[in-house]
Amino acid sequence: MEKTKGVLEAEISKVLTHWEKNYLGRGSVSVKSDILRDMVVVVLRGILTPAEYSVCKDKEGLLSIKEMRNTLVESGIDELKEAITNLTGLEVLSFYTDISTVTGERVMVFKLSEDLQSRLL
Repeated sequence: MEKTKGVLEAEISKVLTHWEKNYLGRGSVSVKSDILRDMVVVVLRGILTPAEYSVCKDKEGLLSIKEMRNTLVESGIDELKEAITNLTGLEVLSFYTDISTVTGERVMVFKLSEDLQSRLL
């Protein structure tokens, strides 16, 4: 039986939560994944620690937290891409991420080799 869009999105969220806990040592409060055309967009909430929020109060601290957090994620990108490829059956062509030091959310975008959404409809 083919997976539905909702089931696949839930599986992606679960895999990303597992990756966060294993690779970064702690997970986010919530993870929501959406398949949109040839992209998988993931929003992770509650990823900053209280200490990181404190450091983010000035511009220098904010930039250092963003850089450090992005470097951590980028260092594990091969594992993330492999997980998305295994779940979707499509190659990940590129990856984009950023973090909001105001809301504590991270957004990840995986650009796929084909339109996954139309395959699932």
